[in-house]
Amino acid sequence: MRARKAPRKIILLAAVGALLVAGGLDAYGAETGAANPGAHPEILELAVETDQYAAPDLPPAGPSVGDLHVYSGSLLKDGRRVGQGGGSCQIIRIDGASSTMQCLLTARLERGSLTMQSLWVVGENPLDMAVTGGTGAYRDAQGTVQVWDIATPNERMRAEITHAAAR
Repeated sequence: MRARKAPRKIILLAAVGALLVAGGLDAYGAETGAANPGAHPEILELAVETDQYAAPDLPPAGPSVGDLHVYSGSLLKDGRRVGQGGGSCQIIRIDGASSTMQCLLTARLERGSLTMQSLWVVGENPLDMAVTGGTGAYRDAQGTVQVWDIATPNERMRAEITHAAAR
C-alpha cells in the first residue's frame, strides 16, 4: 500500500514554526538572558506567517523518497515582524503510511542567522529540532526548538538557546 502524502500545511508549519522561535530570540533576547548569555538559556515562544511554499513531487507520483517541501515566511512575535526564515524538508524514508523527513531551517535575524535541523516522522507532536549554529550573535549557538500543534490555530513553538560562553 502506498503512503499517503502528508498535508502540505502540516509540513510547512512544522518547519516554519521552528524558524519563528529562533527569530524572536533576536528581538526579545534581552528579556530572556541575552545580556548575560552565561546566566540562563534564551527562551522564547512564538507564531509564524508563511508567504511562499512549494512541494515538488518527484517520480513516482505521490510521496516518495526525495520529494521536497520548501517554504519561507515572516517571523512574528505578538503580530510584529522580528525576522524572516525558510528551509526545506525532504522525504528520506517511507515506511507504510509513515514518512520521515530531514528538515533544515535558517532564520535571518537582526543580529545574525540561526540554523536548525531534525529528522521528523510526519505527524509526531512535538517536533524536536537541534540548533546547529549560526552567524553573528548566534555563531556559537546551541540548543533545541520544539513545535506543537502543527498546522492548527493553536500551533506554538519554544526555543532554548545556549552560547559557548555559558557552557
